[in-house]
This record gives sequence, structure tokens and C-alpha cells, in this order.
Amino acid sequence: MTKNQKAEELSVLKRILIVGNGGRENSIAWALSKNHSIEQIYVCPGNGGTENFERCMCLKTKSGDEKTIINECQRLQINLVIIGPEVPLAEGLADKMREAGLTVFGPGKEGAQLEASKDWAKALMIENNIPTAKYWSAKSKEEALGILQRFNQPLVIKADGLAAGKGVTVCETIEQSREAIKDVFSGKFGSAGNKIILEEKIEGPEVSIFALCDGEKLIILPPAQDHKRLLDGDKGPNTGGMGAYAPAPLINEKALNELTELILKPTLQGLKKKNIKYVGVIYAGLMLTSSGPKVIEFNCRFGDPECQALMPLMGKEFASVLFACARGESENAPKLTFNTKRSACIVAASKGYPESPQGGDKINIKVELNSSLQVFHAGTTVDKSDNIITSGGRVLSVVAQGESFVEAFNLAYSNLKKIKFNGMYYRRDIGYQVRNI
Repeated sequence: MTKNQKAEELSVLKRILIVGNGGRENSIAWALSKNHSIEQIYVCPGNGGTENFERCMCLKTKSGDEKTIINECQRLQINLVIIGPEVPLAEGLADKMREAGLTVFGPGKEGAQLEASKDWAKALMIENNIPTAKYWSAKSKEEALGILQRFNQPLVIKADGLAAGKGVTVCETIEQSREAIKDVFSGKFGSAGNKIILEEKIEGPEVSIFALCDGEKLIILPPAQDHKRLLDGDKGPNTGGMGAYAPAPLINEKALNELTELILKPTLQGLKKKNIKYVGVIYAGLMLTSSGPKVIEFNCRFGDPECQALMPLMGKEFASVLFACARGESENAPKLTFNTKRSACIVAASKGYPESPQGGDKINIKVELNSSLQVFHAGTTVDKSDNIITSGGRVLSVVAQGESFVEAFNLAYSNLKKIKFNGMYYRRDIGYQVRNI
């Protein structure tokens, strides 16, 4: 195929559907909207900020079921579907869409086990010599408590299944580990807690690496660093994420190449050995320990809020690259370029997050956006009077870019003060690791 033919193949990308309603999906829609050859971007169901972006609109189906969404995709002649959240991926939405003839960026149900079952992912790591912490799995409270008693040290306790980023307890004492085991088996995380992982505690800074995958090849993105804990100083309960920045200076280009060979490529090979054609994002959450990098977890989609920090760094080729990956032909995509600036993301959450977030409060936004400043919506909706209203735990992300992290975070924090809603909460120390860079 000639260069012109390749470009022509990718030029059919006119209509995109993004599945999801969070900050991740809002930021992806914004990034794709920068490609002016795309005629329409639908987000299903979207949120209160979807239609702030050029050529973006919410697609609220009368029924949220898979068949209705597929029918809408066919009716609208969607060229590319991007599935944002882990739950529809784990439930096999990508498989059903592909069976209906749609082009989808996102793994099928089998590949999504990389995130949907920590036990399955751990086994894949062991089989393919991917470095990770020692672990044990248990299907009952008694079995788990027996493992804890034998080990006689505090362990990290993880619900096996999907728990919206909240199913992990890093325990400081054996008693905390014991209580965390009881919590999981009490039904706190529903069916996600039918099995648990007990993991040795490892120490070191955390960092996330991402690859776009077409089933055969990987395109590596800049690394990012997330802040999981609710409170300043990395204290309080785990959340879905309170902020992020990219590219994370913990990993330079040489180290990223080494991590690709050590972790990302063996992960793809391991999936292929299981006859899984993995198309989508491979996200590896790492801990950089004194004995080398180790995988804490895999995700089968872009991280949230890392995605919000990353999207402003993507070049205008991003849409074409996702389309080429979804078609299984990343070699035909234009080279993906990256903005060289630093990107900072701070999440504004509602009162009561993460346990019982409050909703229904009017949001007042007085931010003047520009090419270095974005506000991505997550838990928001629009009422009958066109007011933006809170409707979830993580409400908004303020994202800014600068020549340094100091500049990026100063811009983000100064504009966060121009947003008001009842009970609004955000961490004041996001990016503390890089505030002098």
C-alpha cells in the first residue's frame, strides 16, 4: 500500500463515538476535536461538559443497553468507537460491537481480564516473567486470614474484581490487614470481592506507563504519575485519583525503552500466547523499588485522571493513530507526536467522596480557557435551566500546561479558585514531587 493509499484509508474517519461519561472521556473528546477533518464526535452518555467542545455532542440513548448503542452506531454510520471505562470492556461490549461490524478501540472481554481480575493478571505476569510483588489469592475469609497468620506481616489487600479504584487497602499493621479482609468478604465491593489478593508490601514511588496496541505492535505514550489518596500528604482512603501530571520525570526516555522491553512487550506476548488479540490501551501501574520496577496493577483503558493530563500532550495525529490501532494496522498510522510542555491535572471532588458523594449542587465556573488551560467535566450534568450541576464524586479536572511543572501547577491551582460549588474539595499538594522542576 502506498503512502497516499494509507492516508486515504485513514481519511474515512469522520464520525466517532466515545462510550463513557467521565473526565477521561471528556478529555479524549477534547483531544479528538482538535482534528478538524472529523465531522462529529458523540459521547454516550457524556456529561455536562461534552458539548463545550467543537463538534462534540451527547448521545443519550433511551435505553443504555448494548443493542441500542450498537443500533445507534450503525444508524449514525460511526467509523470508530472508543470505549473509555473498564466496566463495559469487562462485560464484553467491544466484542459485541465488533461482531456487529464496528471498528472499536478497546479490548474484548478476554483481554479486559488484565484489569477485571487481579488474580488472572498476576498469573499472566508470573507466566511471562514480568516483575511484580509476591502474592496469594483466597476465595474465603478463613483462607485469607490463614495466609495472613502464616505470613505474620502487614499485607496489601485487594478485591480481585473491579471496584472503581477503591478496592485496594495498603495496610500498616496486621490488624489493618485483618480488618481489610473482613471488609472485602462482607460484601463492601459486591462481586468484585468474591476473591481477594494478598500481596507483599513493596516500597517506592509509583508511576504509570501506557501503550496503544493494535494486537501486534505498541505505541508508547509519555509516562504519568497519579495521586490516589484523598488527603494531602498521601493520606486518607484510596480514590479513583485526585490529580496527575505528565510526563513523569521519574522515567526518562532510556528507562521508558527498558520498561517497554521488560513489561509492555512481554504483556502483549503473554496475551497473544492465550490467543487474545488485544486492541486498546495497556496501562501498567508500576512501583520503582530498590530492587527494580514492579507492576502493581494493569488497567485495560486510559487511567483517570492520568488521561486528562496526557491528552493535551497528544499531537493532532492522535485520532488517526487510534483509528489505525482499532483496525489492527498501526504501521499505517502517521507518527504520533507529543507536546514538549509539562501538564498538570487537579481533580475537584464533591463533599463525601469517595464513600458517599453529594450531588445536585450548582457549579459556578469563571475560568477563561486558552490553549494552555482546560477544564474537563466528570460528575456533572445540565439541568432544565442550563445550569451545570454536580452528579458524581469527582466533578471536574482543571488541567494546565507550562514550560515547567511549577508554571503548569501554578496555572491550574490559580484557576481552580475560579470554580465554586457546595462542598468542593481538592488536594492542595498535587505534584509535590515535581514542584521544583
